[in-house]
Amino acid sequence: MNAIAINGSPRKNWNTAMLLEKVLEGAASQGAETELVHLYDLDFKGCTSCFSCKLKDGKSYGKCAMKDELTPVLDEIADTDMLILGSPIYFGTVTGEMKSFMERLLFPYLAYTRPPSYLFTRKIPVACLYTMNVSEQQMKEQYAAYIGAYEHLLAMMFGQAESLCSFETLQFEDYNKVVFSYFDLEERRERRRTVFPKDCARAFELGVRLTQSR
Repeated sequence: MNAIAINGSPRKNWNTAMLLEKVLEGAASQGAETELVHLYDLDFKGCTSCFSCKLKDGKSYGKCAMKDELTPVLDEIADTDMLILGSPIYFGTVTGEMKSFMERLLFPYLAYTRPPSYLFTRKIPVACLYTMNVSEQQMKEQYAAYIGAYEHLLAMMFGQAESLCSFETLQFEDYNKVVFSYFDLEERRERRRTVFPKDCARAFELGVRLTQSR
C-alpha cells in the first residue's frame, strides 16, 4: 500500500506541510509507503487545453499529454492507493500551483459524456487539507461552497473524499518583522500552542483511517 501527499504551499515546513506529514505518519503506522511532493519544487504549467486527453483513439486519451516535471507525479498517482492534497487558502481558494495541479490531474479523467463519467479505473480514498487565516465560522460563510464542490468532484472521480480544515493558523514565526494588526497576536500564538497540535492529531488519525478504508 502506498500514499502520496501533494503540498500546494510554497512553504515546506509550515502549517500545510506539517499536517500532510502527520497524515503520512498515520498511514505509515499502518504499513503504508509514503511520499510527500512539494509542487513549488516542480517546473510545470496548468492545463493548456490541447484536448489530447479527449481525442478518439488517441494515445493520450484519459491521460495528460503534457511532458514536464509534473508528469511522473501524475503517473504515480494513477497507481497510488491513497491521495492527500494540501493547500493554504489564498484569496478564498487554493494556491495557484495547486489549482494548476488540479487541472492537470482531474481534466483527463473527466469524460465528455452525458451524464458525465470518469475514467479513473479504481476507487481510492482522497483527502484534502486546508489551512487558513480565518475562523471556522468565517470559513462556513465564505469558503464552504468551494470546499464542498471539490470534495464532491473528487468523490465522484475517485470513489471517496473528505476534507480537514485548520483554522486561524499562525502565518509568521516572528510577527514583529511584519506590518500586522489584523488580530490579537497573543490569542493566535496561544491557539498555535493549544489547538494546532490537536489538528495534527486529527491529521494523523486521518492517515490511519484512510489506510483502513482500503
